[in-house]
Amino acid sequence: MNLRSLVLCSDEKILRVLRRVLGDLEIAMEECSDSDSAVRQLTRKRFEAVIVDCDDEELAAQVLACVRSAPCNKRSIAVAMIDGQKALRSAFALGAHFVLYKPISAERARTSFRAAYALMKCERRRNIRIAMQIPVTLIGKMASGQKAPFTSDIGLGGMSLKLARRSRNSGPLRIRFTLPGTEHAVECGAQVAWEGSGSQAGIRFVDVPADQWNHLKEWLARHSNEIAQDDPPTVCKLTDLSLGGCYLEMLAPFPVHTRVVLTMNIAKLEGHVEGRVRVMHPEHGMGVEFTRTTQQQRERLEKFIQALNSNKDARPELLVAPEGLGDDDEAVPQPPSEEEIEDPLLDLFRRSSDLTPDSFQAELHQQRSTTSTTAHSVSA
Repeated sequence: MNLRSLVLCSDEKILRVLRRVLGDLEIAMEECSDSDSAVRQLTRKRFEAVIVDCDDEELAAQVLACVRSAPCNKRSIAVAMIDGQKALRSAFALGAHFVLYKPISAERARTSFRAAYALMKCERRRNIRIAMQIPVTLIGKMASGQKAPFTSDIGLGGMSLKLARRSRNSGPLRIRFTLPGTEHAVECGAQVAWEGSGSQAGIRFVDVPADQWNHLKEWLARHSNEIAQDDPPTVCKLTDLSLGGCYLEMLAPFPVHTRVVLTMNIAKLEGHVEGRVRVMHPEHGMGVEFTRTTQQQRERLEKFIQALNSNKDARPELLVAPEGLGDDDEAVPQPPSEEEIEDPLLDLFRRSSDLTPDSFQAELHQQRSTTSTTAHSVSA
């Protein structure tokens, strides 16, 4: 898997550190000393990571905006190098997923890039396409009057279809298909990502159930030698838990909106739950909101919390692994349910944009001492 990074930086000391760290991870590094050349490269080549020195915030903003607008790099992992906490909000507002605090040390960079590397591989996997033709069932306005469409290629994030006619107003869609050589049907939500000049259209998968996501990922890995194995999950410390989410302490947390899978081992029991990162504090931890869209996910979450409550004297081993960045539309906040309104931890996650990291931690600490451990908050 040939991962590539673009680095906008003119500081030779920083570049030496990045060459060493990225070289150890086998990530190719292309260097630019000015924003104009960086923008040109972003419009011509695909990079799995874009690393920007934010010493000049205006130029950094120009390059990071280009990352999001360039079709081939809109899902690149953006890393901002900043001068301390005061620039943290600005870096995330500019579109950075990770930050590196100056002065850049090899140890600090290595820790952050291990997390970024795992996400880079996830996003690279989404871009890999396997050519094939299988019948597909579409449910929704787009499918009205259509003959059975066929795929022309498929990847982890979606597929391209050959349609009998172009769609006008697709509206909500669901898609169902069976992968060659299997009897397991994949069914999930879908969105039209693009439409070609003829009968071709690109479909993006939405809200894929975890078991079907894993089935699709394993099938793609068997049929493409470009897909590298996942990195081992990262060990983290569970400090706060509610029915809706948890807070995890770890040195290299994942960016906001990242889809993650948590694996817990406690008292010879193992449990898995899915979630999305809603709060991220570099070099400290992250808040994860549990995914509860299916009955299977809700049942796994209940078993997960029950196991923790039943073994309060045991220290759980908790691992976290990324499944990829969330899509832009998934980042839009949805109106909270009645259950979520009554969850103090989720409420704190939603208010985190108005809080500094220190004030967030202060409120989190206060919740631990005031919230019932049998209701919504469990401190582990």
